[in-house]
Amino acid sequence: MTEISKLLIAYDGSTCSDGALEDLKRAGLPEHLEAVVMSVAALVFLPDDQLADDEMVSPAAAAMVSDLQKGARQALQNAREIAEQGTKRVKENFAGWTVSCLAEGEAPAWALIKTAANLHVDLIVTGAHRHSSVGGRLILGSVSQRVLYEADCSVRLARCSFQQHDGPVRMVVGFDGSTESQAAVDGLALRTWPEGSEVRIVTAGDAVELGAQHEKLRAAGLIATEVTRPGDAAHVLIHEAEEWGADSIFVGTRNLHGLRHLLRGSVASAVAAQAQCSVEVVRPARRAA
Repeated sequence: MTEISKLLIAYDGSTCSDGALEDLKRAGLPEHLEAVVMSVAALVFLPDDQLADDEMVSPAAAAMVSDLQKGARQALQNAREIAEQGTKRVKENFAGWTVSCLAEGEAPAWALIKTAANLHVDLIVTGAHRHSSVGGRLILGSVSQRVLYEADCSVRLARCSFQQHDGPVRMVVGFDGSTESQAAVDGLALRTWPEGSEVRIVTAGDAVELGAQHEKLRAAGLIATEVTRPGDAAHVLIHEAEEWGADSIFVGTRNLHGLRHLLRGSVASAVAAQAQCSVEVVRPARRAA
């Protein structure tokens, strides 16, 4: 893992996305980085401006196309204004960041995924509601879940809560000895946390040697403790975070996407769908382009 240097923030002006901006204050992010605030107008297509003037198009069809064009332009303008509002808020909260805004007209999840890949961002941040049903809303029912499944970089799903506070942060990190869980510990250890912040290393099932993980987290200035609980890993992480009052959960994930991810199941996706706090799903650092 490397330090976060480029961030993509999904923002639509909703209470949920406002909560995601507030959550950034407790994400341990660097004092200086590049951030892009993106708003997406959910357009299926943007009609060709010349189509309404085509002599082969009937007057009724031309009028319909003209209305579609006007609606699409207005939606894009609204998206730009919303992105600018989000950008202003981020700049107010993080004076050392270089912040720009972007508006696109496309399916929201795919726009975020493609933009993240094109810009080579390290982390996508998006607001997310908690879903009580098993598995959450899965990939067709939630932009945030789709981004989680398909993005090539790490994803932070910020819960919509304004009951956050200043000072030390409490985090839970899942660890099972795998390279994926090691990436989660590394990602957390590379952040800058307020003095007195705590991290609880949670293992489900058999105990795992955690000496190296403790040393790494303590070197990052964190108060590190460990807990081993029996049971399903996702349920153990969610329960421990709720009982301990954690601000966020860090968890690694296999490099699986889409349908394969669903068929094989994922601790990360289950935690992201059902945890009450923010969840950061950590993927290994992207190779240099």
